[in-house]
Amino acid sequence: MTSPALDQLRRTFGYAEFRGEQAAIVEHVSAGGDALVLMPTGGGKSLCYQLPALLRPGTAIVVSPLIALMQDQVEALRQLGVRAAFLNSSLDAAGAAQVEADLAAGALDLLYVAPERLLTPRFLDLLERSRLALFAIDEAHCVSQWGHDFRPEYRQLTLLHERWPGVPRIALTATADAPTRREIVERLALEGARQFISSFDRPNIRYTVMPKDNSRRQLLDFLDGHRGEAGIVYCLSRRKVDATAALLAERGLLALPYHAGLGASVRAEHQRRFLHEDGVVMVATIAFGMGIDKPDVRFVAHLDLPKSLEGYYQETGRAGRDGEPADAWLAYGLGDAVQLRRMIAEGEAGEERKRLEHAKLDALIGYCESTACRRQTLLGYFGEAHPGACGACDNCLHPPQTWDATEAARKALSCVYRSGQRFGAAHLIDVLRGADTAKARQFGHHALSTFGIGAEFDATRWRSLFRQLVAAGLLEADLDRYGALRLTAAATPLLRGEQTLHLRAEPPKPARRRKRDADKARTTSTTTTNLPADAEARFTALRQWRSETAKAQNVPAYVIFHDATLRSIALECPSDLDALARIAGIGAGKLERYGEAVLAVLRDGS
Repeated sequence: MTSPALDQLRRTFGYAEFRGEQAAIVEHVSAGGDALVLMPTGGGKSLCYQLPALLRPGTAIVVSPLIALMQDQVEALRQLGVRAAFLNSSLDAAGAAQVEADLAAGALDLLYVAPERLLTPRFLDLLERSRLALFAIDEAHCVSQWGHDFRPEYRQLTLLHERWPGVPRIALTATADAPTRREIVERLALEGARQFISSFDRPNIRYTVMPKDNSRRQLLDFLDGHRGEAGIVYCLSRRKVDATAALLAERGLLALPYHAGLGASVRAEHQRRFLHEDGVVMVATIAFGMGIDKPDVRFVAHLDLPKSLEGYYQETGRAGRDGEPADAWLAYGLGDAVQLRRMIAEGEAGEERKRLEHAKLDALIGYCESTACRRQTLLGYFGEAHPGACGACDNCLHPPQTWDATEAARKALSCVYRSGQRFGAAHLIDVLRGADTAKARQFGHHALSTFGIGAEFDATRWRSLFRQLVAAGLLEADLDRYGALRLTAAATPLLRGEQTLHLRAEPPKPARRRKRDADKARTTSTTTTNLPADAEARFTALRQWRSETAKAQNVPAYVIFHDATLRSIALECPSDLDALARIAGIGAGKLERYGEAVLAVLRDGS
């Protein structure tokens, strides 16, 4: 026996079974219960309110923070035959009036609206005159003032419960540690809500972290294994975004910049191309990304440190939403940490907020320097245990070596102390290696007892050591002195000989050509379709048909069918509509709309 929810899932969305907690969430909300749902990006959060919206009488009001997210989801639902609409500033007066009329008439299953619009007296009055199925609060972490996507309007959403206590609410997010979860519950008055917390793990994402050593070259080497694929490259500054996008374009990649300094029309056009075209690389600040529902992003690269592990998890989670293999790649250096600490110190936040931001940055640096399984460290931050040895991160694939750095660390710490704790790592390394520089002579550092005592190591190894000493809390950057390194209290036992220190050993730098070839082979092994030759030909033909169909409708290709669905069609090669209907991802609406066209493509290719 099947349930109404499962029948609806199969008929509308074309899936035979629920995943994970979806069935329990849908049943709970459909019965009128409140819920807080934490589910990783790509885990099927949207279904958790879309199905109850179809099962309950009335219209579901979905609070969403971004126009792009609303438009994507509404178009995808309309493709399924669902009566969905959005209200935002992209509509003209006539379009908005029609949506309002449809809501009042009960002609909508789901209506997406920004929190700013929802809170207006006009819209609240419209809701009073409408039949409401449920309220869905998407990206619920935006309620947290300590979070990376804080939206003050989210804090006023408690009025939904106050004015419509009988309408169930479901708050959803992919990014919330324990303190943020508590804040969501408190700020949205969800104390009585049932909490559904899924695993934060994204097993299809491979995590790689590397210290910066000519980061432009490192990025190009990484991207060599992803040519022709969609991806995002994050940079900290607008200037770096523009320079990196230009560099990638010079190297033959379809790269576009995105940051708040560009005009609104330019940003909109670049976002449209990223969503609609294949193989676009978006180079962006964190102004880009939240709410982007593109499933076939094959990589997310960070050319600079993000601000926290929450931000890192959220940003890397934009890769591989379709469940196919994807890469999360990060290059970082000590200068990144110094710059971020300065940004925190110079910000307008109060001291409590600054202390929290420093702690979050410390956790991120610890993740970068860890020799343990990346997945274990990342999930542990969100309170989830993982046994480690995931086999899909750099530390598991190429276990790092460690070395007894006790004596070298003492030399470095002594050099910091004897030079007055006034200089950055670059000058300290020159002193340790005995470089006869003008700066060393200017300050008399060529006469220090630490001058030349570290000549046995090259500059790369010393940079690694200083970076790890900062990560270990033995050194800190003095932001009032432009990042000069100074000792912390934790350095004293090491200097006194009371403890030892083992650090990560940097692997030898391979020749560029060998590394690039290795990266290509590694990436190819995880991102190819692995279809037989005849199925591969059908898959290519289906993607071409999908591209043409999407272009004719002016929608992203993935709202027609995901790659996974096309791959299944290519492999199964159904000969009639009944067989096609059994493919996952093909519900009744899409079967009626595209079934004959898909079969025609298969016949033409056979």
